[in-house]
Amino acid sequence: MGFGASQVLGIPISLYLANHFGWNSPFLMIVVLAFLIWTLIATRVKPIDKHLAIQSDRNPVQHLIHTISQKQYRVGFLATCLLSLGGFMMMPWGSAFAINNLHITQEQLPTLFMVAGVSTLFIMPMIGKISDKINKFKLFTIACIWMAVVVVIYTNLTPVPLWVAMVMNVAMMIGIMGRMVPSMALTSALPNMQDRGAFMSINSSLQQIAGGFAAIVGGMIVVQKDKFSPLEHYDTMGYVIVVITIISIFLVYRVYKLIENKKSQKSDAAVPQH
Repeated sequence: MGFGASQVLGIPISLYLANHFGWNSPFLMIVVLAFLIWTLIATRVKPIDKHLAIQSDRNPVQHLIHTISQKQYRVGFLATCLLSLGGFMMMPWGSAFAINNLHITQEQLPTLFMVAGVSTLFIMPMIGKISDKINKFKLFTIACIWMAVVVVIYTNLTPVPLWVAMVMNVAMMIGIMGRMVPSMALTSALPNMQDRGAFMSINSSLQQIAGGFAAIVGGMIVVQKDKFSPLEHYDTMGYVIVVITIISIFLVYRVYKLIENKKSQKSDAAVPQH
């Protein structure tokens, strides 16, 4: 929930600060927040180190190589990369598209993103509860289909009233966060206990790398003649995201089957042999 909210709440907060205190103020905010968070982690958070006692690889580099070499883990890593690629591809161009294509004003922009950001605070707990009650892969698939439909509609929009843009952004957040909750729950269940720390570290790193790569890919697709002209080929990027989403369904299905096999093996091991 925190990760998802930060991705969208950070945009309107940064826009507000930039509009009132200069373009460099959001970066100063990051420095201050990073220092405060580091202080809280150093003083309040207890280390999670029980898994270290059962690790066979004491050298961190060896353990990293060992984790990457596991075939079933690589499936999870690839699924994370594709999910991040599809989820982050639109974000760098969100402001320019809203202003130049949808004709949202500079003053309305923080409100647009704030509404989408606040909506995630309500959407993600609801999706979390649903994911605890129904099959996580089924929920992920439904969210992917929802997101694909909304993305195609949104990327083909022409100038619309602010409320329409708000509704579409909230609908898009439902799809994006609806994928994130079950996929993260499934992926985090993939590693064995002794590999969990290395797995989650690699997974988080790949998520950030894929997000940066998504911006590069988006920049290769989207064209803008000047800063006042509408974005071109934004709809093409929407179709690319749909293709990536379909592939991610297949990969997350493989993750789901690996977890089910893992549970089955544990159940068989727990049954007394006569």
